[in-house]
Amino acid sequence: MQFIENIRLIKNEDLNHHGTLFAGRMAEWFVESTFLGAAKIKGEANLVCASINDIKYFLPVESGEIITFATKVIKVGESSIIVYGKVLNARGQKVVEGFVRYVSVDESGRKIAHNIILDKPETDEDRELASRI
Repeated sequence: MQFIENIRLIKNEDLNHHGTLFAGRMAEWFVESTFLGAAKIKGEANLVCASINDIKYFLPVESGEIITFATKVIKVGESSIIVYGKVLNARGQKVVEGFVRYVSVDESGRKIAHNIILDKPETDEDRELASRI
């Protein structure tokens, strides 16, 4: 499975009182990006966020920077989809990384099987990520 990417331009309205990207805004975008990665593999958007795990912030981001969100589904259960996400700055440095677990639900919000079968991890990076969750 390849990474799915999207980008964001950091604007003044996204900053905290230190003049860097507000962690809450980053978390919002991070969850949105991982949702898109999960929805892409599922083929529909009947997913809900069940948990946000081990999000780590490594570097500050300032106004005017462009950041790239890269997400990849790394593990599936009967109804769950776990997505790894990382955020890179324009210099290719990792700014944030973490995992988000989504659950497939029906129209009433009840958990249902998604019938997704994920290939075994292909790369060393995929195996390392899968081992972390």
